[in-house]
Amino acid sequence: MENARRWIAFSAGVFGFAGVALGAFGAHALKETLILHSSLDTWRTAVLYQLVHSVAILALGRGLTTDGKAIIWVARCWIIGIVLFCGSLYGIALGGPTVLGPITPLGGLALLIGWALIAINSLKSSNASNAG
Repeated sequence: MENARRWIAFSAGVFGFAGVALGAFGAHALKETLILHSSLDTWRTAVLYQLVHSVAILALGRGLTTDGKAIIWVARCWIIGIVLFCGSLYGIALGGPTVLGPITPLGGLALLIGWALIAINSLKSSNASNAG
């Protein structure tokens, strides 16, 4: 379980660092390009979702739930969601290929599944503690 928490925290650190860096990069170095493509808001959305889910991953790794398998699956969903959702939005914002468009909702679905697993696991944990 400790190894799982370690890689979850590591992933949160990497995604959090990258989110701040990409936010700054978009606000400064890429701003004209993003404005030219009318995609500054798309970039900002990607950064927001990446940072929010980085913090959520960190909280998860720090013991949001006691079910180790649930922690791992939620983390996997959120990591996949960040890569697909945010990654495709970054690509779209920079004028990337149209194939990125259908990837975005798949990433969003992965993020939603992660949140649904949190809700389901909390009910299971609540029912188990009420039974005892």
